[in-house]
Amino acid sequence: MAHDASTAAVTYEVRNSIAWLTINRPDARNSLNRAVREGLFAGVRRFNDDESAKVLVLTGSGDKAFCAGGDLKEMSQEQLTVPPVDFVPQFGRNIEVDKPTIAAVNGAAFAGGFLLAQTCDLCIASSTATFAISEVKIGRGSPWAAPLPLMIPPRIAMEIVLTGAALTAQRAYEIGFVNRVVEPGELADATQRFAELIAANAPLSVSAGKKTAKLTAEHPLSGAFEMAEKIWEPVYLSDDAQEGMLAFSEKRRPHWKGH
Repeated sequence: MAHDASTAAVTYEVRNSIAWLTINRPDARNSLNRAVREGLFAGVRRFNDDESAKVLVLTGSGDKAFCAGGDLKEMSQEQLTVPPVDFVPQFGRNIEVDKPTIAAVNGAAFAGGFLLAQTCDLCIASSTATFAISEVKIGRGSPWAAPLPLMIPPRIAMEIVLTGAALTAQRAYEIGFVNRVVEPGELADATQRFAELIAANAPLSVSAGKKTAKLTAEHPLSGAFEMAEKIWEPVYLSDDAQEGMLAFSEKRRPHWKGH
């Protein structure tokens, strides 16, 4: 069952365990004004507290832009200098999200839009999507791009940051920034199906898998192995681990309890 809540700038809807958080300023290329930024934080917090939602999908309304970045008119009026750390959600930096997140990129993902696509665990893009860290073109900055060389080849990351030039969806896929490229009309359905594949899995295993995949970004491999063993031990000891094996032997779908 779907349920939704909306603000003028951001909407939240759950469809079959998948939460869709949508930036709803298509006439402004879904740029990040104050209402959008506050709506995104509120939406992510709601997702964190929403037991019915297993995966978060972040997207933009319309077909022109996922998010074109900060609202430069508003930023100019406010004479913004250094953005505060909590200017826009950065998962794992200024807001924790234990459940999986997917960016469904329906158009231009520039500057802060690139940030949002980068901060999600996974990314599915329309074939018409484009990606750019365009701050260099207007004298702004992208300190949030620090993790990018861990996600894609370092020289490609350097190129993106220094040139500000846009990547096509296909190029973003080739360098490993995007998981899937689909036709524009298929983006919502393809992302929903992809998210449901994750939501059907054992929640403890999904959460532990997400944590494990990030370990070597901050720890040497030997330490990462040790931490991974600690992360997975309670999963092995859970009721769900027994249920999964029993369901397999009984040739039925498992009934996950999350403990």
